Amino acid sequence: MSTVLNLSSFPRKFPFDIPFVFAPFIPSFSFCFRGVIAMASDLEMRAKEAFLDDDFELACDLYTRAIEIDLNNADLYVDRAQANVKLRNFTEAVSDCSKAIELDPSMAKAYLRKGTACMKIEEYQTAKSALEKGFSLSPADSRFTRLIKECDDKIAEEDKNKQESILNCASLNESIPVSEPPKSKYRYDYYNTPTEVVLTIFAKNIPPESVKIDFGEQILSVSINIPGEEIYHFQPRLFAKIIPEKCKFQVLSSKIEIHLSKAESIAWTSLQYTSSISVPHKINSSQVVKADKPAYPSSRGKIDWGKLEAQVKNEEKEEKLEGDAAVNKMFRDIYRDADEDMRRAMIKSFVESNGTVLSTSWKEVGSKKVKAPKDS
Repeated sequence: MSTVLNLSSFPRKFPFDIPFVFAPFIPSFSFCFRGVIAMASDLEMRAKEAFLDDDFELACDLYTRAIEIDLNNADLYVDRAQANVKLRNFTEAVSDCSKAIELDPSMAKAYLRKGTACMKIEEYQTAKSALEKGFSLSPADSRFTRLIKECDDKIAEEDKNKQESILNCASLNESIPVSEPPKSKYRYDYYNTPTEVVLTIFAKNIPPESVKIDFGEQILSVSINIPGEEIYHFQPRLFAKIIPEKCKFQVLSSKIEIHLSKAESIAWTSLQYTSSISVPHKINSSQVVKADKPAYPSSRGKIDWGKLEAQVKNEEKEEKLEGDAAVNKMFRDIYRDADEDMRRAMIKSFVESNGTVLSTSWKEVGSKKVKAPKDS
């Protein structure tokens, strides 16, 4: 089933970001490609000079501007990570290194800087894993062996302290209250299951491309970057360790739902790590009451998660957008759910018709030029 929309009745200014969606298909963009790359190189050079002058904040800003132009340049990310380490923005540095590794898995210095940043936030297992990978790529670099040894020492020390804490806490008769994190721009809540913690951030109408989430061994990094608004950062050190590769998230119209896979099947008494001593207890899956959605304790008392989920879904269903926002949502929904041929058809029909026709049938528009409909 195909969809053909006559867009001539809509406002002439198309309601979503045309350059972002269609730029790769507009021939005129190729003419300025070299100039754009030259601009990114100039920004990179200025960033390096600022770094050498110990102006790390300026260096970080210049690298960011260069990345906005050249999104797939791994060197820019790994160099910005170094500036972030100097600024003590360790979580951002880890995120930059992870992106650099994604773009170029053979870049040894990306693993080195990721390991260094992870050690600064006491993520020793994650640091060791990164350093060992880097060592396999550059075995002659003695920094890898030195830092790996430091990680082993810290991991052994952590294990020893953990055992001592459990033994000492066993003699306590009173529970120490758990401190709650300060309020932030978006309200959030969470609940436990035997295998994961489900965190919900109640943020409405957030474009998926504006959300960036990274998972560490015991850290979560959430960034929401909406043009014209202050960037939202939520970077807690988590109550316990997780399995990053098994974690996932989903951006919905009224919330962001994050699934944190537990490394150990213990009940989290808070979302964030606290220095207060408490004995974690394991969750027995056979004792979990089977219901549509169980109710779990939180800082506001007992929450009926089944009722809350129904309320959220009802809000999504009844939410009525008007004007450009409504058209924007309709087009985004069509494009998001389309396959590759449907997206090609949408792009071709829209560009060739000067924004008056939107077709999802490549069979109909692939072999001919799409003309704008005649005014009736």
